[in-house]
Amino acid sequence: MYFCGPTVYQRIHIGNARPFVISLWLKRWLERGGYDVTLVENITDINDKIYRAAPGDSARLAADAADWYVEDTGRLELGRPDVEPKATETVEEIVALIEALVAQGNAYPAGGDVYFRVSSFPDYGKLSGRHGDEEATRNPSEEPEEDALKEDPRDFALWKAHKEGEDTWWESSWGRGRPGWHIECSAMAEAHLGPAFEIHGGGIDLVFPHHENEVAQSRALGHGFAQLWMHNGMLRLAGEKMSKSLGNIVSLREALDEWGRETLLVYFLGGHWRKPIDYSGEVLRQAEAQAESFRNVFRGESVGGGDWDGLAAALDDDFNTPEALAVMHGWRDHDLLRRGLEVFGLESLAESRDAPAALEELARARLEARANRDFETSDRLRDEIAAAGWEVRDVDADPGFQLVPRR
Repeated sequence: MYFCGPTVYQRIHIGNARPFVISLWLKRWLERGGYDVTLVENITDINDKIYRAAPGDSARLAADAADWYVEDTGRLELGRPDVEPKATETVEEIVALIEALVAQGNAYPAGGDVYFRVSSFPDYGKLSGRHGDEEATRNPSEEPEEDALKEDPRDFALWKAHKEGEDTWWESSWGRGRPGWHIECSAMAEAHLGPAFEIHGGGIDLVFPHHENEVAQSRALGHGFAQLWMHNGMLRLAGEKMSKSLGNIVSLREALDEWGRETLLVYFLGGHWRKPIDYSGEVLRQAEAQAESFRNVFRGESVGGGDWDGLAAALDDDFNTPEALAVMHGWRDHDLLRRGLEVFGLESLAESRDAPAALEELARARLEARANRDFETSDRLRDEIAAAGWEVRDVDADPGFQLVPRR
């Protein structure tokens, strides 16, 4: 499996985390089914966005932002993809792929750039449903391209000549320069998975032109490339797609600091991967409550019942995580529920935690204040306990209260 990772020029937003989470969940599920899975998830560290964000210092920014990406996604505690190649580490393979396309007539040098000749690939546009519509298949590249150098407005850059102010470049037979965005992914995917592989994933916003161009580049050379595509829906903030360009983003780090990994993972579980999903305080509070409901199951007695086949049926049917979530909410068997939560990195919801001794003392003092009808003191102590990240609950059993971590 190959999933498109981030372009690294700032900390990733919570929407960027969705394909990362989906890919690792899918890998876990397929491996449980007996498949041998290799997951490749790239890091794009050569791109005009990086040059623009740090003129003359893009290499440092890309290296720092790549580290931030690994740090922030690592806090989700889902593990890592098997391979996380960087474009800067794959330039030799990229150049070889471009040379093969030029030699075959699918690409042409022009003014130090190299462009893919879209007219040489008759199936162009089929992946995105734009086949045969020349206007719709004009390439709205996220990177500026020299239209005057193109034979056809649909053509796109494979190699870009070095420009003043760019602090990184590589030598090639076309002169000093660096790869275009689309060829980077074709080369990284094929370098680690071969010319044909099973699944390619990424956000729905990448279907055109990025994934369409990947298909053209690779299949023009007779490579089978991806056999199945998984395009996940976007996250929406106030009804709009979350996007760095729109400025309406919440970073993954901010979301983790505010809600914690368990709430975020339950939140992702609640949305089908194909569909957009809203990000709001209300939706996250619902996910937080769902996570707490699982913890409450483990605080009670284990009750037999439930059927693993129900979870398997949901995930085997288009990887339907909302249905899988609903199935698990019906389980009270601790072993079965823990096994299900493990698929999604949520086995921590089964772990009990002892409250610090200082909080136990506050809870006892609160209980005494309530017994004396000193509700002002009782409420103050409750708020102190909540500020420490715990909830105090009144129960009949000794000692008369229960301390529960809030997340």
